[in-house]
Amino acid sequence: MKRQSGRHFLQIPGPTNVPERVLRAIDSATVDHRGPEFQEMSKEVLAGLKRVFRTRNPVVIFPASGTGAWEAALVNTLSPGDRVLMFETGHFATLWLNMAKRLGLDPVFVPGDWRHGVDPAQVEAKLAEDKGGHIKAVMAVHNETSTGVTSRIGEVRKAIDRARHPALLMVDTISSLASMDYHHDEWGVDVTVAGSQKGLMLPPGLSFNAVSDKALAASKTAKLPRAYWNWDEMIASNKDGWFPYTPATNLLYGLRVALQMLLEEEGLENVFKRHDRHAEAARRAVRAWGFEILCANPAEYSSSLTAVLMPEGHSEIAFRQVVLDHFNLSLGSGLTKLRDKVFRIGHLGDFNDLMLCGTLSGIEMGLELAGVPHRKGGVNAAMQYLASQPAAASAGKRAAA
Repeated sequence: MKRQSGRHFLQIPGPTNVPERVLRAIDSATVDHRGPEFQEMSKEVLAGLKRVFRTRNPVVIFPASGTGAWEAALVNTLSPGDRVLMFETGHFATLWLNMAKRLGLDPVFVPGDWRHGVDPAQVEAKLAEDKGGHIKAVMAVHNETSTGVTSRIGEVRKAIDRARHPALLMVDTISSLASMDYHHDEWGVDVTVAGSQKGLMLPPGLSFNAVSDKALAASKTAKLPRAYWNWDEMIASNKDGWFPYTPATNLLYGLRVALQMLLEEEGLENVFKRHDRHAEAARRAVRAWGFEILCANPAEYSSSLTAVLMPEGHSEIAFRQVVLDHFNLSLGSGLTKLRDKVFRIGHLGDFNDLMLCGTLSGIEMGLELAGVPHRKGGVNAAMQYLASQPAAASAGKRAAA
């Protein structure tokens, strides 16, 4: 058939489902980006982002994917040949490594098994060895989208402090911001990287840097070339609600509505509880099927996604194709080292109990159709947990709005 009835279930770990209200806001007529209406909206959005990042410092918005935010973080703070400490927690940590190399930096890359997050003890040990202070930045992915493993950034900050090392701390929150609890200021992060297409419930197209005073000071002496990614011009223009070049006006309309939904209508604490609850329900389904969760340390489980190891001898690529063909359900694929070994369930963004149950039902029926050995009852295990842990009242009010 050329057409499948019903809605498409997009349950990859991003881009995520965009709420109708956000889509309608993006669909508004474009206004003058140098006029008073845009200026008012811009100030509102910039103030709201500070609340999401939990910072009092500037948050810079670039028209770009998260990859652009990676590059902006590096070129604004570092110089050619600078040494940076990075950790192999998964596919996206490796891509950030490759960018650092191409920009002429000198990465120290600590190998990992893709099943654990950044080890704070390793951070402390590596920095303690760096007697000359050659390492200029520690770079970590908060929530590794390819593995469903979360690094404990607060503990990483404490490890840096114990080593009494002056390195900057840079953190990628592309698949965790506005889905999982995160504290830019409290955790002493110098540059936080984020994108629009996941917890912020927007299409791809906006990227963000939250910037500390220490990072701003580093930008004054950094020597890597930058023009489009320059923080200085952006921050100076943003103070009055403007941008130094044409911004992604209509995406900013959508961002304003998304921030209202997250901050005012549901509340960030309820957003985090909702994600925690759905993640636990998904994990209970996975265990009931008899499968192994890729993340090896329960303290590092992601609340944005769950990566599931396929049984030996069975292809995640073939399984996902069966699920797509029969149920119009998209699941996340295994990336690079994990290709054809894991599938990923996205449970982040604008997401509720029935969407999760529908997703898990598609997976359980797909396992049967694909001939993948499993135990039945995963969906029931998730439903029992959800029924025993009712959703927050404010989340229900927002859904009905």
